[in-house]
Amino acid sequence: MGLVFLGFIPLKGQDLRERIRKEITKFESDSQMRHAALGLFVVESNTGKPVFEKNAQLGLAPASCQKVITATTAFELLGKDFRYKTEFRYNGRVSDSLLRGNIYIIGSGDPSLGSWRYASTSADPVGKALAESLHSHGIYRMEGGLVSVNYGFETQAIPGGWIWEDIGNYFGAGSYCVNWRENQYDLILKPGMNIGDSVSILNYRPALHIKLENELNTGPVESGDNSIIYFSPGRSQGYIHGTIPCCVDSFVISGAVADGELFALGQLGEILTEKGFSPSSASIQNKKSNLYDYNSRPLFVHLSPSLDSIVYWFLKKSINLYGESLLKTLAHEKSGFGSIEGGIDLIHQFWEQNGLDRSALVIMDGSGLSPQNRVTPYALVRVMRFARTKPWFRYFYDALPEINGIKMKSGSIEGVRSYTGYIRSKSGKEYTFAIIVNNFDGSSGPLVKKIWRVLDILK
Repeated sequence: MGLVFLGFIPLKGQDLRERIRKEITKFESDSQMRHAALGLFVVESNTGKPVFEKNAQLGLAPASCQKVITATTAFELLGKDFRYKTEFRYNGRVSDSLLRGNIYIIGSGDPSLGSWRYASTSADPVGKALAESLHSHGIYRMEGGLVSVNYGFETQAIPGGWIWEDIGNYFGAGSYCVNWRENQYDLILKPGMNIGDSVSILNYRPALHIKLENELNTGPVESGDNSIIYFSPGRSQGYIHGTIPCCVDSFVISGAVADGELFALGQLGEILTEKGFSPSSASIQNKKSNLYDYNSRPLFVHLSPSLDSIVYWFLKKSINLYGESLLKTLAHEKSGFGSIEGGIDLIHQFWEQNGLDRSALVIMDGSGLSPQNRVTPYALVRVMRFARTKPWFRYFYDALPEINGIKMKSGSIEGVRSYTGYIRSKSGKEYTFAIIVNNFDGSSGPLVKKIWRVLDILK
């Protein structure tokens, strides 16, 4: 009778580690991996016992998997119920319902202000709340301007290490003391009917006073968005290159505004004008400037959604702006000055206190967009296991996308594909993992399928 079961021994007894090793050996011998670097670390979630490691301590560009580091740090240092506050104030005299003075906007770096993702943050409810607050103070008209007051935030909006090809596009939007509509706009385009035809710019949504030198051409049907918007921060002129597909009535791409603070003032000014207030100017001041009126009076305070809601979209849709805003917010809340450098230093300090070498987290930003970031698979797994022990974990877990049947964060920039998350096997055991591939050859589609073959072994 024992001989009947011998045929099952190789399948039942085959070690999980050995099966992963064989798949990794096959993966590394693939032509796409000829000049690539691969790092993988897998542990049992409950015990932390290593299951498999390959270059687990090698620093690699993690792309958007870096967002889990920013998110977990923010949950711990700010708390899941943290909310940004944007304060509206006014100065001057009110007579016969006319304000002769300015409206001040004191931002806290809220990345959700004006965003369409939340019921309370889009243009209509924010504009309505501002107008109702003015009415409650007897103000129905104004002679004065809108002033954004920067109180405790650096003016550098773009982290060091971001590349020029990224910062003009929506995913490369900079972070400001006041942000609006995630600092992005839509560009409505009209392609030609033939490959190589020129492309017309039909409209900007919302309307913007910028000039794009249009060098777009029409590409093949279903070729997708292969356009790149180039601009320098603070400039109102840029360039757009590449192709969009032919044979459609219109095609929409999204770009990053050149100055988020001025964009916010412009959009709020238009909202107020529609409601009969008509501010005469828009300007940016430092709160220490003698142009700021310390005797200004409060109108109202806009509260952002709670941090758990912000992290939900940060991870689910991989919004880089949210990561950079959180980085500055960490520094502002803990030191009084919101800066990229200060936020990075706080992340290093926090994870050093929790057992990670500083050299395991060589980071330039809060989102992973910089190709200069270097994070080890080991560090990502440590971060993911840390999150499992915290009261806020269910919010973090819910924010992770489900990809290939796995709850995990993905990352992709040029030459990089990465994943970190949690896998529950059919037997009920849960594994925590991180896998990063740098400098692969060819397109990402086939490479991702090869990564799935590795991860599917854990299911």
